[in-house]
Amino acid sequence: MDLKSPISVVVPSLDGPVLQVLARSEEGLSGRQIHKLAGSGSVAGVRLVLQRLAATGLVHVDDVGNSLLYRLNRKHLVAPAVVFLADLRSTLISRLADEINGWRIPPVHASVYGALARGDGDPDSDVDLLLIRPDHLDAGDVLWEDQAGRLMQTVVDLTGNPAHVFELSRTELAGHLAAEEPILNDWMRPSIQLTPLPLAALMAESGRTLVAQ
Repeated sequence: MDLKSPISVVVPSLDGPVLQVLARSEEGLSGRQIHKLAGSGSVAGVRLVLQRLAATGLVHVDDVGNSLLYRLNRKHLVAPAVVFLADLRSTLISRLADEINGWRIPPVHASVYGALARGDGDPDSDVDLLLIRPDHLDAGDVLWEDQAGRLMQTVVDLTGNPAHVFELSRTELAGHLAAEEPILNDWMRPSIQLTPLPLAALMAESGRTLVAQ
């Protein structure tokens, strides 16, 4: 799945990014605005797509002054499918959170970082996941490993993209903080938490523990 434009899985043409922009906006947008937000094609190409979509009734066109403003016709029979496809990234994150929060051994923290969190990448990009396990749990615990393995398979099943899981204990996280490892920036900027405890709060707790020691 294209992590930047998931809708392209089903709509690989310029129509995909254009529809994704329209689905995410409740207000009318000009052709230039849609082109800028879509980040694909040319202004002329985007306008041709909009004209074609308007002819099907899926897009409404409003003549406002000297501008034509386009918006998705949310009453159209196809509109719910467009909205669903445009929101695949959020759906994926929700599905991953649901799976992790159902684990028999819950992680201290789990989050998504990298291309999926940034909203960029391409069909070959990894889905990067950070898992922090409790200190009392061995890294090779069978149930924990089974949970993590099933999560990686879930990513492949849902997206077709490979999953990359960076797993460490709470104490190992404190070690990364003490060494000021560069990868900490990758985990934080940006990240999307999948479990209740935010990474920033966990890092602050680990930092205080280091100071106390």
